[in-house]
Amino acid sequence: MSGVDEQLVGIDELLERVRRGYERVEPRAAYTIARAGEALLVDIRYAALRERDGLIPGALVVERNELEWRLDPQGSHRLPEATGHDLQIVIVCNEGYASSLAVASLHQLGLHRATDLVGGFQAWRAAGLPVTS
Repeated sequence: MSGVDEQLVGIDELLERVRRGYERVEPRAAYTIARAGEALLVDIRYAALRERDGLIPGALVVERNELEWRLDPQGSHRLPEATGHDLQIVIVCNEGYASSLAVASLHQLGLHRATDLVGGFQAWRAAGLPVTS
């Protein structure tokens, strides 16, 4: 086995490693901090899922492939909401997996308060939290 092969990890191990670097947020806690204006909820689900399942009221929709471009406070394509590296961001995907990898990427950009929603949109909806169609 070569040295490169020994360094490879599967997705489950990668998720575990990434998640050790920050505290994830449960749906009710995310709802509370978003309503209080303490965090920006960012929905990275693709359009078909948003159309099928609805939206979280007040969440910013940013497709996953544009996330870093839109949230980097120093980026030329940033959104007005990308006000600084101290911004608390809660990434929402469908079930809470892709969001963890997105958080790792945002941390590399210096967005150290980025986190994600445990269980994603499906957990939000299952908790009975607001959803619009």
